[in-house]
Amino acid sequence: MLMPTEWRPEHKLFPHQVGFTCPPFDYDAAPSDFLRMAPETVGVHGWMLHVPDYAHGLDQRKANFGMMDDFVHCMARNGVDVAGQVGSNWVHASGLGVNGIRDHCAALSDKHGVRFHMAGYAMVEALRALNVEKVALNAAYHWPEWWQGTAGFLKEAGFDVLWAGNFHDQGWFETQEAVNDCRWVFEGDLALKSFEYVAEQAPDADAYLINGMCNFRSGPGGLPQRPLHLTRTLEAALGKPVVGHDTALYWRIFKDLGIGPVTSQGQLLESLHV
Repeated sequence: MLMPTEWRPEHKLFPHQVGFTCPPFDYDAAPSDFLRMAPETVGVHGWMLHVPDYAHGLDQRKANFGMMDDFVHCMARNGVDVAGQVGSNWVHASGLGVNGIRDHCAALSDKHGVRFHMAGYAMVEALRALNVEKVALNAAYHWPEWWQGTAGFLKEAGFDVLWAGNFHDQGWFETQEAVNDCRWVFEGDLALKSFEYVAEQAPDADAYLINGMCNFRSGPGGLPQRPLHLTRTLEAALGKPVVGHDTALYWRIFKDLGIGPVTSQGQLLESLHV
């Protein structure tokens, strides 16, 4: 070995090095979103999973669950401090259950010496940190078997899911096929409209959630934006915390790094500064 086998602090390009992975067939925004709100001490890399015949089936996610081990090993070999998995329904697709996912993340972290978090379980941790008990789920573009699995995972974790449904269930699209045709990019005004609908169905919820990694054309020139960018506006309108799986994952990574965002964010991420 011509190079040192371990990364010492003086070898690193950034004091805080983060790695993300995302499902196959997905150009994910997480590395860009995280880096743009992080301090200059943070560096980010992404590693897209590759399965040639991937079609976003839950059975495929379960069959390829072992790729998480490959990802964390890859990140460890390249000097990453914290690794995050994007894709909210991998946790329930795995069949491991809530405690099984917790133990799996801990085992991979210990095995490779890199702290590893999955978006689906980060949501559970985030809601517990906010002392939330009752939630309602804006299931966005997720197909029924996807969001039903997410709702089941949250219930297993001890949360009272008062209501859950996707954009078709909410009446914004006539069919699920019409939702699918948008992939996961929707008109900008649908963010607030859909959350207002969910809040009407579950006014007693302690927090409103959005699963997956939905995008709304609410940015400059219609640029797609994740719920991360809209959280403050949504929370002001609803008067309750709004938590997406993207936000929960970023919160968990920041928490491990012992730092917080340098831009103004919603309640969950702002709690890192308290």
